[in-house]
Amino acid sequence: MRIFEDIKVGLERDPATRSALELILTSPGLHAVWAYRIAHGMWKLKLRILSRMLSNWAKFWTAIEIHPGAVIGRRFVIDHGVGVVIGETAIIGEDVLMYHGVTLGGKTLEAVKRHPTIGDRVTLGAGAKLIGNITIGNDCAVGANAVVTKSMPAGTVAVGFNARLLNLTGDEFYVI
Repeated sequence: MRIFEDIKVGLERDPATRSALELILTSPGLHAVWAYRIAHGMWKLKLRILSRMLSNWAKFWTAIEIHPGAVIGRRFVIDHGVGVVIGETAIIGEDVLMYHGVTLGGKTLEAVKRHPTIGDRVTLGAGAKLIGNITIGNDCAVGANAVVTKSMPAGTVAVGFNARLLNLTGDEFYVI
């Protein structure tokens, strides 16, 4: 059963949590994932407003926003969690570890696949921003506060960010 699997992996990945009872009572990441699973089930049944209401309730109590349309694999752990945002068309593989402040965001307002796809066994560092319809391969790591706007091949690590100044047409103005 996934509940027991969630508890087991939560204890394995959080050395500060010393018991299953402590995890169940105090882990906002676990609470957000459980609420997401219910909301996602409602989403698939086309109960869109109810699923969004549950999602918003979970966001209020956990400070973690997971759109009920996102697809999330097994053994997903959100450590600390405050400020996590997972967009509607995001896909997250299995055995993913996500720290606080991570955004899986879109960069278009069109009703298309606009959020990242995350492979299996990926670690997303605190404050990482993954933007757009990109793919993060299996066994990747994204460092804290990294900004990723291009796909990553399997087994790679992304660190840092490179800001560029563009004019309003999208042409590069100069590099800062």
